[in-house]
Amino acid sequence: MKPYIRPMPRDWWLQRLPYLSFMAREVSSIFVAAYVVVFMVMLSRISQGPEAYQAFLASLESSLAIFFHVVALAFALIHTLSWFSLTPKAMMLYIGENRVPSGLILGSHYVAWIAISAFVAWILLN
Repeated sequence: MKPYIRPMPRDWWLQRLPYLSFMAREVSSIFVAAYVVVFMVMLSRISQGPEAYQAFLASLESSLAIFFHVVALAFALIHTLSWFSLTPKAMMLYIGENRVPSGLILGSHYVAWIAISAFVAWILLN
């Protein structure tokens, strides 16, 4: 006797918003990993000297590279926002017997993200 295997449509993840957000987070990790590879190549070119680094920078001026960076930034934001929204579920903090509200945990992460981003921008722009 064969076991029953329920048919699963290919677009099952489009039927509910939680499934769609899960799949978006998973796909975003591919773009984050691809950007890490680009970053590692950049570090490699820096170690090879100024000529190799300038050639790498010239390759980033193509429209395909700019499109990749825009898409990678969008997916990095999706990835960050989705993981931040999961933080209160993964980080259950207690003060005495009382659980710290989820909004406080989430809000503190966003404030830290904005503060660190502002600090890095200040360093880079000055």
